[in-house]
Amino acid sequence: MFKMKNTAETCQAMLDIGAMKAKQKLTNHLILAILAGVYIGFGAVLAIRITGNLNPAWGNVIKLLFGLSFPIGLMMVLIASASLFTGDVMYMSSSYLVKDIKKRTWLRYLTVSFIGNLIGSILLAYLIWQSKIMFDTGPDGSLPLAQEAVKIANSKTALPFWTAFVRGIICNWLVCLAIYMSLTVQDGLSKAILMWPPITAFVTLGMEHSVANMFFIPLGIFLGSSEVVIESGIVLSATWKTFFIDNLIPVTLGNIVGAAVFVSYPYLRVGEPRKFAEKLEAKIREKLDS
Repeated sequence: MFKMKNTAETCQAMLDIGAMKAKQKLTNHLILAILAGVYIGFGAVLAIRITGNLNPAWGNVIKLLFGLSFPIGLMMVLIASASLFTGDVMYMSSSYLVKDIKKRTWLRYLTVSFIGNLIGSILLAYLIWQSKIMFDTGPDGSLPLAQEAVKIANSKTALPFWTAFVRGIICNWLVCLAIYMSLTVQDGLSKAILMWPPITAFVTLGMEHSVANMFFIPLGIFLGSSEVVIESGIVLSATWKTFFIDNLIPVTLGNIVGAAVFVSYPYLRVGEPRKFAEKLEAKIREKLDS
């Protein structure tokens, strides 16, 4: 069904994208990063909308349906060429490891990606809150969608640092594997089919994605602070402080490790782009001549 590139060709495609992104104007990059945050948010709110009304007795079926719904956000990012921080870590780290870009370029580009994703995600979370679609009531008068959104925000901000960090590693290992797999083919349909299973896996398993959390947690905070939600008895424990300190920092660090260490490094080594930058520049000049 697919005409697929081999490992060397896929690695080169990854490096080509990294080089192209490094030359992009920062204003254009910021715009594409804002869009990526919005697109991931679309997938996230769709997942809540589909599963939030389901009977909890369905258990893992709900998690699977959530995981099957969420990837539409990444599909939009890939097909519409937006700039997602978690994927950009893979591209830019690959380019840095083979010395195509300097450290300051790596840092500047990823910082803009992160900020843009954060702006787009919080913007969409605010608009979804204002749209009132999450205030739909159940047969008993409850607010199941709002309750689910607040529950997600509460649980994510309650994770211990190490747990959030490790879940961030596993998450972006799967996300970047999905993006890497999409690079093996040319047409959009094939890309969408190949990226879907790893994204479904990370969501169903309950791993932590920094950009998704930029939407999930602010949405829960917005909803949980609404008068109608407070009156319904739904209790919000997540705060803006716990969002940034307890979740976003460890998850982001984990996402960086997952992309750079577990995807960029091994595939560059196996694909041998320029003999993996001449064996990492002779093991950094034999550790700077010892």
